[in-house]
Amino acid sequence: MRNAAAILGIIAGIMGIFVGLFGWGMVALSNEVPEASEWLSFDNPQFIQFASFVAPMVCIAGGAMAKSRALWGGIALLIGSGLFLAAFGFNGFTMFPIGFAGLGGLLAIAAGRPDEEKSHF
Repeated sequence: MRNAAAILGIIAGIMGIFVGLFGWGMVALSNEVPEASEWLSFDNPQFIQFASFVAPMVCIAGGAMAKSRALWGGIALLIGSGLFLAAFGFNGFTMFPIGFAGLGGLLAIAAGRPDEEKSHF
């Protein structure tokens, strides 16, 4: 379960990099081009840019931690999944990063004992 959580977290982070680049670019475009701000409106553009940068990093770090520190890695993956959901919503571009990070987080937290003798609880 820890290996699956690690793989899912890293894949979610890599996919999330592309979502983050697109989100950051759309906010930057609406800030720089006045005509674009007419059809691009964001409720909280600073949060979208924050989540665009932090969510992929948290997912990759959570996936990397899932084998050795499953609880911490699982919490990081769930935080990354929540950041993607809060910033971008659930749509065709974010469904896989949200799903992979969420499932990886649940698998990492559920891996209390099976892979090693010492559990994280």
